[in-house]
Amino acid sequence: MSPLVALVVGLVLGGVVAATVILRFPRDLEARDADSGVVGPPESAFARRLLDLMDPAVVLVDVDEAVLLANPSARALGIVRGDRLLVPELSSLVRAVRNGGSRRADVRLPGDLAGAGPRLMAVHGVRLHSGTAPLPGPVALVLQDVTETRRTEDVRRDFVANVGHELKTPVGALALLAEAIQQAADDPEAVQRFAGRIAHEADRLGRLVRELIDLSRLQGGEPLPELVPVDVDDVIAEAVDRTRTAAKAKELQIAVGGQAGLVVRGVESQLVTAVTNLLANAVAYSEGGNRIAVAARARSGFAEIAVTDSGVGIPRKDRHRVFERFYRVDQSRASSTGGTGLGLAIVKHVASNHGGSVSVWSEEGLGSTFTLRIPLAITDGPTSDEPGDSVAVDAAKER
Repeated sequence: MSPLVALVVGLVLGGVVAATVILRFPRDLEARDADSGVVGPPESAFARRLLDLMDPAVVLVDVDEAVLLANPSARALGIVRGDRLLVPELSSLVRAVRNGGSRRADVRLPGDLAGAGPRLMAVHGVRLHSGTAPLPGPVALVLQDVTETRRTEDVRRDFVANVGHELKTPVGALALLAEAIQQAADDPEAVQRFAGRIAHEADRLGRLVRELIDLSRLQGGEPLPELVPVDVDDVIAEAVDRTRTAAKAKELQIAVGGQAGLVVRGVESQLVTAVTNLLANAVAYSEGGNRIAVAARARSGFAEIAVTDSGVGIPRKDRHRVFERFYRVDQSRASSTGGTGLGLAIVKHVASNHGGSVSVWSEEGLGSTFTLRIPLAITDGPTSDEPGDSVAVDAAKER
């Protein structure tokens, strides 16, 4: 809880303590005021008004566990019905506060309470005492939504752990290879072999660093450049050119087809990177002698760029995770393919930054089709493909 919110809560709770009796019988007070014209203490009205305006949810619970007061934020969460708390964990926290004093805890609210999905709330429970009351007074609960904060912390922690793990592998390999070269100084053939491995690991390390920088930029580290009209044909041609050497090394053919002349609004360098990553992924997981197809078509206001391979395919249980950072379907193939596990995550963020999406169709043993969807800059052309327009679609149908 921020210092400002803590200060506000402190002031509010102070007002609540002073006006506990008044808040407990608000309807009686209103009736008495209407009959007599007597105005209640102004500080209680200010406290109640401040509670109503606060973003954090505030609930005041009496000694018999009846809810004396709940501000609009608390009602919106769905944790109060009538004069009762609906969440058992909150009721337990109230009892713990009453027996042992102030408590702080994280409480997870079910998604069906307010219909907005599960939420994690940071709850601060405070026992209030009336100066003249012989028994413990009410308990105030202040709840603040920390769902996104905790999720961000988890993502950051996982990211740091994954980066450390990924960097450790090539750095460790470089250290071992350097030691091996020292020990094989009198064997030129061994030195040449180890030097080749060092070059490979250094290239892998450099690629990992570059992709980490790219991902950081795409995730908001830098503002997104202005979107301008981009020719999809140029994007595909540049991506194919960047991948051609790796494909030729595995005797793979890259077939280009589909609908020509499509224009999207975007950042050309990012779109080229995304399509290149899709093609590089197809090359890495395809067997030699097969064909990779890349094609574009216009559909429902989007340009769809599909990359199809006839590789190993993706198991059903892994398909929803392939766009996660550092996730690999087969960890044992990571060193052989040279992948960093960041390529598809970069594609996902490029698509998101352009107001588009990326999806995958795959079957084990048959291959995969990744489809990148980017909003068209010009929408007065065709909105769907005719049969045979897309080489990638045709390749998928032939299976």
